[in-house]
Amino acid sequence: MARRWLFFRRSRGGEVGVPRVSIQTEDFDLSREVTAVRDQDLGVGAITSFVGTVRDRMGGAVADPAAAIRCLELEHYPGMTEAAIEAMIDQAFARFDIRAARVVHRVGPLGPGEQIVLVVVASAHRGESFKACEFLMDYLKTQAPFWKKEHTPQGAQWVDARVSDDQALARWGIVASNAG
Repeated sequence: MARRWLFFRRSRGGEVGVPRVSIQTEDFDLSREVTAVRDQDLGVGAITSFVGTVRDRMGGAVADPAAAIRCLELEHYPGMTEAAIEAMIDQAFARFDIRAARVVHRVGPLGPGEQIVLVVVASAHRGESFKACEFLMDYLKTQAPFWKKEHTPQGAQWVDARVSDDQALARWGIVASNAG
């Protein structure tokens, strides 16, 4: 059974439109998601999107059968995760001149090549849209309460945060120390 957790928030114009955050087990349609964001405001001149997918190997290891990922399992804390992502989107609105933003994140078991996350940002001009999309992804990688477990031929293991993800967030002036 597919599950979806939606979190609606009023846009800058005050109207309730497309939910800004969706946590779901089912896949998403990139074209439909981008169209929904675009249609919220016809003053939009730029839309930036990012889609993250499941890699088929741990840490980018090439041709190592022991590093092959059979499944990536994602867990979240319903309610807390949506609120944390909403706060991230609020920060993006405060930092950048954007008109709309949407984050779709999947949970549950996912196989190699499957889509995990979508970030869509709309603005009047491309520069702000690109920066806000990158900011949201950097924030999602380090601050969103998701837990990942990789299943390989060697067994299952939880994925630790990476120093490089904390460093990416630091360029926005946000200090995080998630990596061990």
